Amino acid sequence: MPPTVPPFRNPPVAVAADRDVFQALADPTRRAILEVLRAGSQPVNGIASGFPISRPAISKHLRILRGADLVKEVKVGRNRLYELHAEPLRDVDEWLAHYRHMWQHQLRNLKRYVEQKGKEH
Repeated sequence: MPPTVPPFRNPPVAVAADRDVFQALADPTRRAILEVLRAGSQPVNGIASGFPISRPAISKHLRILRGADLVKEVKVGRNRLYELHAEPLRDVDEWLAHYRHMWQHQLRNLKRYVEQKGKEH
């Protein structure tokens, strides 16, 4: 008999606009775009200039980031600027907090074990 899956204890991370935030963050190019936008709003050409891929490829990444609500598109006159919208990252951070606590606990136990073994030798 296969093991049963324990009930899900943490609420799922919010999915905005039918896109999973984790899916959007999984790609290193999209994470790099978010890093660029931390410095402030930029037009797509300004974003694309820092990457070795085409402008249409950057636009596709921006579309996915917008779908996950991680990036907002703002029209300024005839220009479109893209800006970071970090709110969905709070949900990710809250989800990760449970694991952070677990790892801190595990590392404390490892430290105690190593220190104990050091005293024995």
